[in-house]
Amino acid sequence: MPTLLELTSQGDVGTMTDESQLSKVKLMHPQQLYELWERQSWSAHAIDLERDAEEYATSVTAEEKESLAYNLSAFFIGEERVATQFSGLVRAYEDQGEEAFLTTQQVDEARHAQFFNRFYVEVLQRDGTFEDRLEKAREDVNESFIQLFDVELPDSQERLLADPRDLEAKVDFVVLYHMVIEGTLALTGQHFMQDYLEKQGKLNGLLEGYQRISQDEHRHVAYGTWFLQQKAGDPALRRRIQSRLQELIPLATGVLVPPGVEDPYDYEILGYHSSETHQFAFNALSRRLKVIGVPLAEEVAA
Repeated sequence: MPTLLELTSQGDVGTMTDESQLSKVKLMHPQQLYELWERQSWSAHAIDLERDAEEYATSVTAEEKESLAYNLSAFFIGEERVATQFSGLVRAYEDQGEEAFLTTQQVDEARHAQFFNRFYVEVLQRDGTFEDRLEKAREDVNESFIQLFDVELPDSQERLLADPRDLEAKVDFVVLYHMVIEGTLALTGQHFMQDYLEKQGKLNGLLEGYQRISQDEHRHVAYGTWFLQQKAGDPALRRRIQSRLQELIPLATGVLVPPGVEDPYDYEILGYHSSETHQFAFNALSRRLKVIGVPLAEEVAA
């Protein structure tokens, strides 16, 4: 029976094409994920961005820069947001293995924000403070993004901070954070950015950063998949998972659309049509839900 680690070497649960294997997946538990974190540690300040700065200034076209702006800004802001809106889940740990892993995830998110801040300073040549660069980046994201990261995410954390023992609040948070923000949006954006950068053969420092971040976020999503699978045995919680997803998916779909697009279902970014990105995101979420045991659109039987 394959473990999630073995599946990650092929992609991850969300990208498995043989859906008949999903029922056979043995998910890693938090202690195993913590041990994996120790083996996969990296430094946001060790990646060489010198060549990226030269290429960005000389060989990246104005059109490419405009297309890159939304993705880069979304990740820069998003990583800062998730790093600062995570303490509630850490406090809601149920055993020592889960506590250990969740603390590593918060460290990961801070490291990701540090990497993008470096890229904005050293490659994009953005002056000012970290906060100044974040505020400037907000000009590149849309209203759905702001609603998800500045309203839904903080509200979900506040419920957990108010009562870390509130299991329904914990389920809601993991659905939002691990299934939607990371498992649906972030991993989709990273997949297409990595593919684009590999094909272009430039900005290799940025490519390495995305690869490292994606490695971290596969661990995070693995935890969320494991947690929701454990809780989905309760019919009431299965219904709650499904209901929360149905509330969030329209908003998440809006996050994928760059500002200024006239038709949210027919546009291209970095050479990829919207149908490709939306289908990739939907397939990844659907496959994880099959592992969890919660259908997306059908009524969950009690």
